[in-house]
Amino acid sequence: MSYASTVDSTRWVFADLKDLLAKASPERSGDHLAGIAARSAMERFAAQQALADLPLAEFLSEQVIAYEDDEVSRLIVDSHDGAAFAPVASLTVGELREWLLSSQATSAALCALAPGLTPEMVAAVSKIMRLQDLAVVSARCEVVTRFRNTLGLPGRLATRLQPNHPTDDSRGIAAALIDGLLLGAGDAVIGVNPAGDSIDDYIRIVTLLDDVRRGLEIPAQTCCLGHVTTALAAIDRGAPVDLVFQSIAGSQKANAGFGVSLSLLRDAHDAVSSLQRGSLGNNAMYFETGQGAALSADGHHGVDQQTMEARAYAVARAFKPLIVNSVVGFIGPEYLYNGKQIQRAGLEDHFCGKLLGLPMGVDVCYTNHAEADQDDMDALLTLLVVAGVTFVITVPGADDIMLNYQSLSHHDVLAVRQLTGRRRAPEFEEWLQRAGISDEAGMLVDDPARAGGAALAEATSMLTEPDKSA
Repeated sequence: MSYASTVDSTRWVFADLKDLLAKASPERSGDHLAGIAARSAMERFAAQQALADLPLAEFLSEQVIAYEDDEVSRLIVDSHDGAAFAPVASLTVGELREWLLSSQATSAALCALAPGLTPEMVAAVSKIMRLQDLAVVSARCEVVTRFRNTLGLPGRLATRLQPNHPTDDSRGIAAALIDGLLLGAGDAVIGVNPAGDSIDDYIRIVTLLDDVRRGLEIPAQTCCLGHVTTALAAIDRGAPVDLVFQSIAGSQKANAGFGVSLSLLRDAHDAVSSLQRGSLGNNAMYFETGQGAALSADGHHGVDQQTMEARAYAVARAFKPLIVNSVVGFIGPEYLYNGKQIQRAGLEDHFCGKLLGLPMGVDVCYTNHAEADQDDMDALLTLLVVAGVTFVITVPGADDIMLNYQSLSHHDVLAVRQLTGRRRAPEFEEWLQRAGISDEAGMLVDDPARAGGAALAEATSMLTEPDKSA
């Protein structure tokens, strides 16, 4: 089915729904790379106008990737909740935008609506919203999850502590971990990206993280971000696996490029859930996504990268994850060219994920060959925090020495906490106070050791032990 719009006496025609969505997307380099972007600002405006007039019900009758060709499309269609969709079933995309910005869109109403929205619907409405609109609606979406602490509560901001090391050296990981803890990071997850993919190294890393967690009695969860098959093998060998991690995308073909399928993810979800390691809840999956992933795997089927990103969230929400994050600028300028595009994509990803009912975080990041700098990341971080982001990722000095990209530093989050008053997960915050690392207001003490911080003494002693790395 084609769609049309008339602007200044010029009639613009869009071949089908995916063409309309692609042409309506705010400009980004990945869509140009795919050859599907609007050829002018006027064509983009015409597409956005046509998209605003499109009934939401159209998304239930026309799929951007055929149902019979793609298991993610089948998941989206088969899991759609008609009763939850009913309150907005008569609206157009433009009317949905107006409703989302109205006083009727309370936190409770948005939570109830989430199962009735498809990824393509939320991608569509995001394309006709400004950054301010995206932030206002995202801030109203409350998604609370639990494992050893509680994430997503109003007024809270969590962090993933990322103590990566280029050779997976145990003492190097431990040093970065302790550095982060002393700067108040780690309540979302203490998660290491392994440099290798061996099962033995995976088990060594999760055991190290678990030893620190148990030794210091930290109310947080840990994760080694190895492939899901490695995690399953480690679980079979009795490793202390809190969360199973996996990168995912919005089509069956793109997920195959990651070496996963929905059935494999179900197996992983069942395996880690059976361990029952959480003390407050059992949300035990961690997913990572990013605009451009499907295009880079040649699994985008001619669909724009932002819509494909939203489709990845349908995969994530099927497994009730503890956390999900977009690595928004990680793939490079071929997909998000500059700071402006990265900022827009970060707000879009957060908005779409939260609106679909996910505990959404963002890795505020960029590669060194992108037209972006740390000022762009400061702006995006501040926007995301105001928009109610569940968590962000922090590394020492904002420079990941293993993955070789620029992210946020622990200090960046301390600054934004001062600006906005955002607190950490309550259980983690209480631990920081007991350990002498922060005061009752959540502010770090000047010298944890002088304040009697038992955590510092315990953790530092671990660095004198022999390295256990292979």
